[in-house]
Formats: sequence, C-alpha cells, structure tokens
Amino acid sequence: MITTVLAFLLTLGVLIVVHEYGHYRVAVACGVKVLRFSIGFGRPLLRWQRGETEFVLCALPLGGYVRMLDEREDGVLPGERDRAFNRKPLRQRTAIVAAGPLANLGLAVVLLAASQWIGVQEAKAVLGTPLAGSLAQTADLRAGDWVRSAALPGGEWEDVESMADLRWRVTRAALDGQPLQLMLSDRQGHGSRTVLLPLDALETKDVDAAALRRIGLGAPFSAPVLGDLQPGGPAARAGLAKGDRVLAINGEPVGDAQALRERIRAAVVDGQPQRLLWRVERAGSVRDISVTPRLVDDGGQLRGRIDAYVGAAPEMVTVRRGPVDGLAQGLARTWEISTLTVRMIGRMLVGEASVKNLSGPLTIADAAGQSVERGLAYYLGFLALVSVSLGVLNLLPLPMLDGGHLMYYLFEGVTGRPVSELWLARLQRGGIAVLVVMMSVALFNDVARLLGLH
Repeated sequence: MITTVLAFLLTLGVLIVVHEYGHYRVAVACGVKVLRFSIGFGRPLLRWQRGETEFVLCALPLGGYVRMLDEREDGVLPGERDRAFNRKPLRQRTAIVAAGPLANLGLAVVLLAASQWIGVQEAKAVLGTPLAGSLAQTADLRAGDWVRSAALPGGEWEDVESMADLRWRVTRAALDGQPLQLMLSDRQGHGSRTVLLPLDALETKDVDAAALRRIGLGAPFSAPVLGDLQPGGPAARAGLAKGDRVLAINGEPVGDAQALRERIRAAVVDGQPQRLLWRVERAGSVRDISVTPRLVDDGGQLRGRIDAYVGAAPEMVTVRRGPVDGLAQGLARTWEISTLTVRMIGRMLVGEASVKNLSGPLTIADAAGQSVERGLAYYLGFLALVSVSLGVLNLLPLPMLDGGHLMYYLFEGVTGRPVSELWLARLQRGGIAVLVVMMSVALFNDVARLLGLH
C-alpha cells in the first residue's frame, strides 16, 4: 500500500512539474513575467522565491498552474505592460499554452527511450493453446508457435520482439478493424509458416477483456509442469508431485499448461467432478495417475480444481536497444500511443467505444505501484504512458484545458479578434461541466474495477 501511494505521488509530481515547467520556460523565453509556479492546489506547504517568481508546493497534488502577469486578472504597472501575457503576439501566446502538453509528450519519448536502453524482461512471443472457439483457433494457431514477425495486409513485415509487443500489434490492428498476418516457427526457430489472424471479424471497437477472449491468444507458452502442491488437495492426495510433466489426460496429449488448466476446469459433468487419468513423466519414468478435481463455484459456474500450481515459468527474452534505436523507438511508440488515444476518445464521443475505457486516479495508482515493483524500466514505461495521456488530454479542445485556449487562439487567428468575454464565460462553465462528468465517470470505472464489476 505504501509503495502504491508513494509511486502514485511520484508519478503525479513528475508529470505536473514537467507540464508546468513547459509553460514556465517558454513564457520566460517570450519575455512574460511569471508570478507563481504552483505544484498542487489549496494550502501552501512550502514556498520559496527565485527571482521574480514564487514557487509553491500545495497540499492537494492533483494538478498545478503557472500564473503570469495579465491585465485581464490584475492591475499592471505601465512599465510592465509589455511583459503581460495578454500583450504578447498570438504566436507567442500559442507557444506558451502548447508548451505544457508538448513537454509531456517530449518526456514520454525520453522515458520510453530510457526504458529501451535499460532493457526489460518480457515473455517470448511463443503462444499457448488458443482459447476454444477464438479467432486464434480459427486461424490455426497452436501451442508452441513462435511469432517471429507481423504485418498488416500490404504492409512491411516487422519483427515481433516479445509477447507484449505482439499484444500491442494485435490491439492496434483490432482497433483499426484490420486482419494481422503472422509469420511463425516452432519454439526452437525451425520451419516457417504464415497465418492470417482475422481481427476484422471481431465486430467490436473495444479491445476489452471480452474482446481479448474472442481473439484468444491467451498466456504465453508454459510447459505443462506442476509446481507447488497444497497439502491435502486433490493433486497431493492422488500422488502427484512437484516437477511432474503432464503428457496426456485420458489418452489425449497435453500441449501446454493452458490446455492442462482448461482440462482441469472442465472436469465437471452434471455438477459432479470427473476422474481423469493422467500420464506424467517423473525423473525420466512415465506413470499413470488417477486424479479427481474438487469443485469450486466460479461466478456461478462449477469448475474443477486440483490445488496445485500448474505451468512452468514462460521463456523470457531481454528487450534492449542502443542509444539511437532506443530514441527512435521512443519517438515511434509515443506517436502510436498518442494517435491511439485520440482515436479512442473520438470513438467514445460518437458511441463506438465504451466509456469504461476511461481510467481515474485509483487505476493509475494501482498500476504505478505494480510497475515500481517490477523494476525501473517498467516504471519508466508506465510513466511515459501516463505522460502521453496527460499531454493528449490537455490538447483536447475543451475550455479549462490547454486545448481550449488553443481553440480560442485559432478563432482569433482566423477572425482577427479574440473571443468575447461573454462567450469565454459560457465556454468556461461548459468546460467545467464536461470535466466534472469525465472525472466522475473515470472514478466510477475505478471503483467498478476494484469491485470486479468491469
């Protein structure tokens, strides 16, 4: 819990400081007098003066602001009017407002590049048994297939570095409604064949848990080997042992741990557990063992369970890049995430995607804690993802956001006159209402996820 809270506060602190520093730095470069640089809102906890700017750390760390000299807010001495924000040319005001979101996007590039330079341990793109009835099964994907490269129809083949990389490519293709070509070999890299994963048949604009089940890639390949057994459980009572490799059940070969788990869960007929004849390999010898799972209620459906850890750890690969390649990958991935975020927001607005995709502070905090526990490279990647989201969100043309101010400047540039005070007030009220609704939906989604409702 402490790790989660500290990681969340660190995430907020870094992203807010970078965002507001973007505004601050460009404002100073344009000759605008900056009165206050605030991190957070509410009661000041810490303040110090540097030159003509007061720096403040406040109690509520959910945002920040840079207060500039402006005739519309305070009286300005005649000798300082040329340093007021509202007196600056349109191009400079636009640059100052845009600098915050662009700083977040620039930070994401650097963080993703740093994550690539450090290197991350990820599961090798070797597939487990596809889920029954899924698109992966339809495409004739099999347990042990190693996905070497992927391509959209008519596109160039690109190497698939890991299971995470494969899922990212599948997600992008699914959201675009395009099939994905996969080039495969066996686990040892022998042979080659090409399959087409028909993601265009998914018939959904949301890549949520239900859609992922329909795609059916499942977990990476894991050998059907038993781990720790719970004393007194069905596996222990039957005589199974840690390290047993399962070769077959009821005479049917078991390809991987995913298939083994499915056979165990499905060992129920008319509400009664079914005895299974396992053929296992132990210390070089093969033996047959009869196993009867116990029943558990899984969301209203009876499932079999043997009280043992099923599956060996998947094979891992280190994904690491050099300085130039890492930076290029950081730039490319930031662009991809940004465009994907914009498309998802657009689809939510027109009803083509569910608002369940919105996440709030509770989800961010939980993800921050998990990424910190996995290591620095994973946390940097997570921080980059949130930084992209913050940058894109602030560029939306909503009053109260930077994008709203840029919308005003666009109007001013086209018409030659600024937006009237009356319309500014109306748009501000509308923008506040929209933001309150978005924050409420995001918080509701957070709570629903914690309660298992999403």
